[in-house]
Amino acid sequence: MGTKRQIKLGAILHGVGGNISGWRHPDAITDASVNFELYKKWTQKAEEGKFDFVFIADGLYITEKSIPHFLNRFEPISILSALAGISSKIGLVGTLSTSYSDPFTVSRQFGSLDMISGGRAGWNVVTSPLEGSALNFGKTEQQHPTHPERYKIADEYLQVATGLWDSWEDDAFVRNKETGVFFDPAKMHTLHHKGDYFSVKGPLNIARSSQGQPVIFQAGASESGKSFAAKWANAIFTGQETPEDAKRYYDDVKGRARALGRNPEEIVILPGIGPIIGSTPEEAERKYEEIANLVSIEKALDFLGRFYEHHDFSQYPLDEPFPELGDLGRNSFQSATDRMKAWAKEEGLTLRQVALRTATPKPTFIGTPESVADKLQAWFEAGAADGFIVGAAAPRGLEEFVDHVVPILQQRGLFREDYEADTLRGNLGLPVPANRYAKQAAGAATV
Repeated sequence: MGTKRQIKLGAILHGVGGNISGWRHPDAITDASVNFELYKKWTQKAEEGKFDFVFIADGLYITEKSIPHFLNRFEPISILSALAGISSKIGLVGTLSTSYSDPFTVSRQFGSLDMISGGRAGWNVVTSPLEGSALNFGKTEQQHPTHPERYKIADEYLQVATGLWDSWEDDAFVRNKETGVFFDPAKMHTLHHKGDYFSVKGPLNIARSSQGQPVIFQAGASESGKSFAAKWANAIFTGQETPEDAKRYYDDVKGRARALGRNPEEIVILPGIGPIIGSTPEEAERKYEEIANLVSIEKALDFLGRFYEHHDFSQYPLDEPFPELGDLGRNSFQSATDRMKAWAKEEGLTLRQVALRTATPKPTFIGTPESVADKLQAWFEAGAADGFIVGAAAPRGLEEFVDHVVPILQQRGLFREDYEADTLRGNLGLPVPANRYAKQAAGAATV
């Protein structure tokens, strides 16, 4: 990584947003989740702000109680491929499930996006927590893999994907018209993978891009998730609310990576933030209240239910202690539901309080541009983060962050004034992974 450590920034393009009622805000664009012109505008704004990447989240199961953003939104690979054509430097990261997809197809999709974008693709590897996802893929909810098994599948999945991405050495395609040699057969490699979950011959029918392989993102917070991230991830999304918790997570995951023989400096840890910015603290607070007041208790209960396998919380008294739920939620959003249960027990919270805190959390990063920049700097310099993924908690949140917070970070020497590279790996300060077969050949040559 570079000699001068600087903050890394990503932007989550979340359509009408993560707030279950945010679409009702007077300034919200209600069709944002399928508005391509808006996605173009956001991507270009993030690139203007020299962000490392934009990120498209995804899910595979909806009900009538889902967040409105989830009901009608772009599939990540499709929208990112389109955004590749209207951008030139910014990374393009999308979510795709290892539990309900095929590794050859996904490797080809991300390999193609990486080639289309000139080495700017990233894959947020998820294991699909919702049991209902199984119903969309010819299975029953009972056939949804358990939490530990989902990570075993994901581990083998990435063995296959990274192996397929090395199918071609970087100089394999000769394309010599005079000799008639299109490629060097010695530099084409067949995977021949046979494992517990997948059998994939290969090779992949697309070569490596200029960044070698797509960047692997991950967001595991459970013990299994952190171990998986430490083994595979180049960048990690996290969700801690305090710098102390973020620091503990940061040290834990980087320590696990070091124990596996990885260089922890080659893993970028990015807490997710939803900053609300005002010209005064009072204005920022008013913006938060405007958003929070849009959420009724009924909608908050619907939002809460998603984390617990769409459990119906309306059956419980609102102002009595949060109900005992046993292991409900531990096979879906394990770390999130464990955290909620801990809040309720430690603070004596009612169901109403847990639901509203979950649905309308007050951002840690709220205030004037200077105060938001101060907190970003404090987290970064305390070793609690390598950067941040920025979500728009209020309308025009991304634009306000780029226009008012980024210049302060630049003035303080904490954030770039221009891109260092043309690839996502280059801008994140990550090395290009050598092709494993080229490394083997080089090693044999020196023996």
